[in-house]
Amino acid sequence: MTDQLTKANINLYAILRNLEDLCELDSDMKNLIKGKNISIQFSVKNGPSAVLSFKDNKCMFKRGSGKCNLKLYFKSPEHFNSMIEGNGKPIPIKGFTKIKFLTNEFITLTNKLTYYLKPTEELLKNNSYIKINTILTSYTAFFALCEIGNSDRIGKLNASRIPNGLISVSVLNGGPSIQILAKNGHLEAIKGTASSPRASMIFSDIETANAVLNGNLDSYTCIATGRLQMRGFIPMLDNLNKLLGQVPSYLQ
Repeated sequence: MTDQLTKANINLYAILRNLEDLCELDSDMKNLIKGKNISIQFSVKNGPSAVLSFKDNKCMFKRGSGKCNLKLYFKSPEHFNSMIEGNGKPIPIKGFTKIKFLTNEFITLTNKLTYYLKPTEELLKNNSYIKINTILTSYTAFFALCEIGNSDRIGKLNASRIPNGLISVSVLNGGPSIQILAKNGHLEAIKGTASSPRASMIFSDIETANAVLNGNLDSYTCIATGRLQMRGFIPMLDNLNKLLGQVPSYLQ
């Protein structure tokens, strides 16, 4: 059973966060936001908050509150989740003149994000699609597992068993790198390469990461063939994998 607060955290901090990367990776989306200057505050009562900014032909995501010219309020995590699922609407409390961006460009962006995060067998035959799908899926999965570890009942138990330290997740040959900081049971995901991780999870290439994260290849098979390497303090990775196993239930 999924927890609505955890789901809201994932929807904002792991899924919508991807718009930042989508606008860098997809040329059509990059052109779509060209010349735009707008910041959207998402505020969920008893839940997450973040600011999504479009400026200087880039999209930037920031957790928490900040300056904005369009503020969207949600009465509960359930209300926010229903919007993400296409069944609910936000309550604008600031920037009514900016609503047009929400109903036009923003919808186009989220539809394109869904296109990349919900692959088909046919789409995965395209190398350009595979690369973007792998990058966005990697960010979604590892940012999501941190939210599960921080607020899901079972997830918190698994997170509490991860010793303090930095875990590096990397996809070689053109893929992304992610750092996961574990401190006293709390997890934080950060984009970028870790300089001195305590444990590492290394995918040999984009194709391997794509197959594992999309459920088309068993990770144990990849370990046996050397396509997925586990290094360092392995108990950290054992419990991280348990959290990773919870991710699909929140992304259905």
